[in-house]
Amino acid sequence: MGNFKKVFVSSLVLLGLMAGVTALSAAAAEPLKVKSETDIAGDLGILQGEGSGLTAEYLNKPTTRLQAAVMSLRLKGLEAEALAFTGTTSFKDASSVSKENQAILGYLKANPSLGWQGTGDDKFEPLSGITAQQYYKVLLESLGYMQGTDFEYANVFTFAAKNGLSKIANVKQFKNLHIATATIEALKVPIKGTAKTLGADLTDKGKISATKLDVLKNEELSLKQSDTLGSYLTDSKGMTLYYFTKDAADVNSCVGQCLANWPIFNSNNFTVPAEFSAADFKVFVRADGKEQLTYKGWPLYYFVKDQKAGDTTGDNVGKVWFVIKPSNGGVALGTKADLGNYLTDANGMALYYYDKDTKGVSNCSGKCLEKWPLFYAPNIAPPTGVNSADFGTLIRADGKMQTTYKGFPLYYWVDDKKMGDTLGQDVGKVWYVIDPAKFSGTKATNTSVKTSKSDALGTYLVDANGMALYLFTKDKADPNSCVGQCLVNWPIFYDANLTVSADLTASDFGTLTRNDGTKQSTYKGWPLYYWIKDHNPGDTTGQNVGKVWFVLDPAQTTAR
Repeated sequence: MGNFKKVFVSSLVLLGLMAGVTALSAAAAEPLKVKSETDIAGDLGILQGEGSGLTAEYLNKPTTRLQAAVMSLRLKGLEAEALAFTGTTSFKDASSVSKENQAILGYLKANPSLGWQGTGDDKFEPLSGITAQQYYKVLLESLGYMQGTDFEYANVFTFAAKNGLSKIANVKQFKNLHIATATIEALKVPIKGTAKTLGADLTDKGKISATKLDVLKNEELSLKQSDTLGSYLTDSKGMTLYYFTKDAADVNSCVGQCLANWPIFNSNNFTVPAEFSAADFKVFVRADGKEQLTYKGWPLYYFVKDQKAGDTTGDNVGKVWFVIKPSNGGVALGTKADLGNYLTDANGMALYYYDKDTKGVSNCSGKCLEKWPLFYAPNIAPPTGVNSADFGTLIRADGKMQTTYKGFPLYYWVDDKKMGDTLGQDVGKVWYVIDPAKFSGTKATNTSVKTSKSDALGTYLVDANGMALYLFTKDKADPNSCVGQCLVNWPIFYDANLTVSADLTASDFGTLTRNDGTKQSTYKGWPLYYWIKDHNPGDTTGQNVGKVWFVLDPAQTTAR
């Protein structure tokens, strides 16, 4: 009987433990609930997008005065009334927008007390951009404050901060996504002289469902701004979050004492800033069974030496710990024992250079690009220690853009399938990952003049940086035909120690002493020029300008 009791009690304990484990598993299995500020703005009807909705393209467009005006009407519950307006008096430039928006401009014209009197000369300039300062003025007025009475325009940021509005104060170029951030911020702020928030007021007016405002109570990850780091991600208390470059190879790279110094971050139900996509946040279960939040596949950590909100003492520690930037800055760093640090895209996918490329010129095209797809990120904010000025853009022959590092094009390898893969390393003895601290260029000789290729133009001459060179057909009769303003638009090319690539003949190049005494390099007797509107390697916007300016194809160019 005693043994039976022991067995029975043990069974109960075991069942209790199993129930506990089951309960924990159930809790762990709770789905991750993440919303970005733009998702919330869309759900609330604050942002409605255009065409395909709240696309990245739309969110990154500069916000216009018209959009700001519509938002102010929306926040005052007046949008429907404005859209139904039938008055005929409006601003002089109202015809520059759709009929729907013309009604809105007419309504604003008829109601100057709303604060949209125009920009002078009876014009509204509906498609002009606005600033963060101007949008905070709109929000303050939506909260019942009046310019000239409660605040002066010059002090908008100071007054807004005192009333709970500060998130976009450092924004230099105001975009549609900033509408989401600032407006959601304002929905939580009390209206002047009351305890009622703007969100509650809109609910009372039947403009927003109360249940839709519940999401505003969720934990919020935030963006902080630093003069040295730019924008970086923090938790809801302002404590900085980091990624570990060694996690590219193994997401469990930080263990033991490492985790004591770099505690993991996890959360289940939260909001992320408008600059982030909710889909980029996931949860993974570590080898020790703990859950950890990831961003673009990178596990997120705190640093034990950060003591207060805004501290970033963990950035660049050991050259392997870095803050999290929107879209991870376009590029990140991975680390492997055999490779050291190497450049990756925001998702930790390895980036490569081609040792046959020269500065500003990609020698990988056609079938080559099928195996080595190009890499492009429109905005680069690299990790600390990697110079942002070393990144540029190459305009390829097909018009596609490709990011360069120190002038050299960046590629992926088709067989790399996941974060940490570096299967392209040393392929053909010409493809390699990039250690930013060591990379200085390829082994290919970078000459003063070389050739580039275009599907549309064929082979053509470029300078050492990949910038296109041109000839002027009027120079056939007189090599000094381009003078004055012409030379402003078409600067001369000259290199006193000119060298040429192996596919060119050095004797085809010479030097012209112009009538004004300046020297100019020539090819087959043709003076060589740049075009002022070419800004990046690969640009050939000067081709056929005025039907007298052309790039030089060595095989097609005859002696002058």
